[in-house]
Amino acid sequence: MSDDPALKRIREAILREWRGADEPFDLERRVSKPDRFLKAILHQAGVAEGLQEDQVRSAWKELAGDFIARHTEPLSVKGGHLVLRVTQPAMRFHLEQMKPMLLKRLREELGPDRILSVRFQIG
Repeated sequence: MSDDPALKRIREAILREWRGADEPFDLERRVSKPDRFLKAILHQAGVAEGLQEDQVRSAWKELAGDFIARHTEPLSVKGGHLVLRVTQPAMRFHLEQMKPMLLKRLREELGPDRILSVRFQIG
């Protein structure tokens, strides 16, 4: 195709009419890359913590001690919330009283942003 400016303008006018719009200046401008949202999606799904089940179990066993570890079990960590299964209501009451101290120890062991809260489930 020649470099004639008149032909170029005619070509652009034909393409503009055929497309119904002007040629976009930046095709990538309104495209969102998945890596931009990946961290938020993983965090919402509870995967972003990057905590391994064995890591949480061993940290809990070490922090809680033998007696409490025998009567509790880490079930899950989702969205920074650790859910512990507790065998008895009396143990749950005891752990509720210890929650601030346990949460502090868990944060020191696993990282400050990994565990935001501890919840107890009798079972």
